[in-house]
Amino acid sequence: DAIGAIDGDRMQVRPGATLAAVREALAGSGLFFPSDLTETTATLGGMVANNASGARSFRYGAVRNWIDALEVVLASGEIVRLERGREAADGRRFKVGSIEGMLPEIRQPAVKSAAGYFSVPGMDLVDLFIGAEGTLGIVTDMVIKLLPEPGQMNGLTAFFASEEEALAFVRFLRDGYEPVCIEFFDGHALALLRRAKTENPAFSDLPELDSEFHAAIYYEFEGEVPDAVVEESAKAMDCWLSEGEREIAVLKHFRHAIPETVNQLVAERRKSIPGLTKLGTDMAVPDERMEESLRMYREGLARAGLESAIFGHIGNNHVHVNILPRSMEEYARGRALYLDWATQVVAWGGSVSAEHGIGKLKTDFLRLMQGDEGIRNMAALKALFDPTNRLNPGTLFPAA
Repeated sequence: DAIGAIDGDRMQVRPGATLAAVREALAGSGLFFPSDLTETTATLGGMVANNASGARSFRYGAVRNWIDALEVVLASGEIVRLERGREAADGRRFKVGSIEGMLPEIRQPAVKSAAGYFSVPGMDLVDLFIGAEGTLGIVTDMVIKLLPEPGQMNGLTAFFASEEEALAFVRFLRDGYEPVCIEFFDGHALALLRRAKTENPAFSDLPELDSEFHAAIYYEFEGEVPDAVVEESAKAMDCWLSEGEREIAVLKHFRHAIPETVNQLVAERRKSIPGLTKLGTDMAVPDERMEESLRMYREGLARAGLESAIFGHIGNNHVHVNILPRSMEEYARGRALYLDWATQVVAWGGSVSAEHGIGKLKTDFLRLMQGDEGIRNMAALKALFDPTNRLNPGTLFPAA
């Protein structure tokens, strides 16, 4: 978990260091690390393994953009060091240490995605290991890239009477302005927060939420908020402003409270139904499908009679639909619905996983997205690096 000294706009970090520790090490330096996960206890190694993103990825992209070098131990025990801009593929031909081969053709959707290997001609080979979920090698050291700390940061939360108005506001923000992040909360998510405030002492300091609020958009700007955005925000039912990171942290507590409340609700139900878990989607769609995807989720949930809460990174057309089953029969109904949605998202050109990765539970979704040939291509790359399948067997695709 060691963190090295700042060297210009770079810093060496061991994979066990947490995002919170990196931020603490940078305090007062005038520099910052742009990746902004909801959970700051995430380790940098975990962030690299999943190509993590978070709210501010709307402006700064996923963690891949901020990794300049990696030290990787291969399955053979060989140690390789990869520097961005130094080791690159020649077309699809590549060499990493003693391993040589051809990069496979793997579909890379034109949306935010953390689904399978990144493989494109001429790529920086450091990117081969970012998002590979530990299946090609073990990251033991890294160099992260830093940016000058922005000036005043302003966070705003606009509340709307309908989801349609909220999505129209998202379109407004994205078309001509440059917010750092744009986050969405549906009416059910806001209802969960109202309930948490009254029932859970840990959330007693949450702000009051009017029962007429049926959707909310949280967004941030570096520096002054454009006048046109201020004027448009005034059309909402209410709009909160937080100036500076200290006040923004209060709004982030508001954001963080939703998944915590969801998890507590499901944990309570699991006491009487031991096999029960939540079902949380992680899919992203192309820009033109934003409204259509939310409509698809909403109509599917209504037909299936399922309880839910929807929130997430609407700036990237990437929301998390949390299905909250009350029985194992509802759980099965929710899984079937999730698969139907994934089929449609893939048909639209989207990704079945925008930030959480595939792991061992979503291998069927990855096959749906990549097809049998894509899975064979990924498995062949895995076998080249790890012929005895020692590294995270069963992750991304079932172990043979």
